[in-house]
Amino acid sequence: MKKDETYITRRNVMQAGVRFAGALLVGFPVVGSRSPVALAKSSGPPVVDRLAVRIAIDSFHDILTQSKHVGNVKIERMGTIRGLQGNRVLQSQWGFAAHLESQRNDEIRQVLLDFGSTDAVLFHNYNLLNIDPAQVDALIVSHGHDDHFDGLVPMLKRHREVMRKDLKVYVGGEDTFCYRWVRSGQETSTSYALNRKAIEAANVKIVLAKKPAVIAGHAFTTGEIPNVSFEKILPVPHMLEVGMRNGLGCHSSLFSHGSEEGKTVVDDFPGEHATCYHVKNRGLVVISSCGHKGIINSVRQAQAVSGVQKVHAIMGGFHLVPAPKSYIEKTVNELKKINPDHVIPMHCSGIGFINAMQNILPEKLVLSYTGSKFIFEG
Repeated sequence: MKKDETYITRRNVMQAGVRFAGALLVGFPVVGSRSPVALAKSSGPPVVDRLAVRIAIDSFHDILTQSKHVGNVKIERMGTIRGLQGNRVLQSQWGFAAHLESQRNDEIRQVLLDFGSTDAVLFHNYNLLNIDPAQVDALIVSHGHDDHFDGLVPMLKRHREVMRKDLKVYVGGEDTFCYRWVRSGQETSTSYALNRKAIEAANVKIVLAKKPAVIAGHAFTTGEIPNVSFEKILPVPHMLEVGMRNGLGCHSSLFSHGSEEGKTVVDDFPGEHATCYHVKNRGLVVISSCGHKGIINSVRQAQAVSGVQKVHAIMGGFHLVPAPKSYIEKTVNELKKINPDHVIPMHCSGIGFINAMQNILPEKLVLSYTGSKFIFEG
């Protein structure tokens, strides 16, 4: 490790104390990379006084669900919005996007996490929810599936001029940019890739957060998520193509598995990462956008790198739609051991998971819909 690299570990979290000024992220060029990619560095995760998570895009929307408090969490629901042009309703789709606003003393930070499947839905919902990209401090892409990044480049094209000049987008690994081949039955049908060139052209620095790293001084990511539980990668109809093609794709020299240029491999999400906050007097809030690496693995990694064992909320997509009932029930029983205050499934978690939670941990379950805002305070 180079002398100017530092990452979040239990040891440096304990040593850091309150020296959070040193947790700002600084990047440096990657040897052999032909693009302005940086690796993240940090010293330790900070503590925030307040966190508001607004779900800009989820797979479901219920206009009749009312706002309420659940324990110490305030939940604001968005039904029909009365505007100048009549009643308008948020749109839902298979995808995920969130707006994260945190506060520490008088300091406020805003982060956009993932960007849904289409820019049309993203812009429509941003408008109704009063999400202003000009106020955003950082961007995060959780992994390289298009239902999480497709709105990113159009958003930059529309808003980049008014956004902060030193804007960064944090990705968990180089595989985020690989071509994905989507298989239908036995035949390969389509491919796609996150447009690295368009991000670079927008003067946004790409930061590879393979190691846990602090973002915008308030949030932290898990870095790559190791397998420490019974969980396994559940089937997805995608394959990864390693290498560059037509100026897009991933650099084989930076790919975690060190695969050969042009080789197609199983999509096992080496660079997927979760986004986390440590809320004062509450504990960790772990946001798993899709959870292909396993929600238990994700939470355990957040605990390990932060040194914080108390988990206040686990939220986001848990990728349990394709899981059998026995696997889902085992997941819920492992969540019971972690003992979070709240479990808030979204996106790809699936009705099977919700049913299992209602049977085993009903007091922990909180449902989410497009537009929901969850406010966690110390």
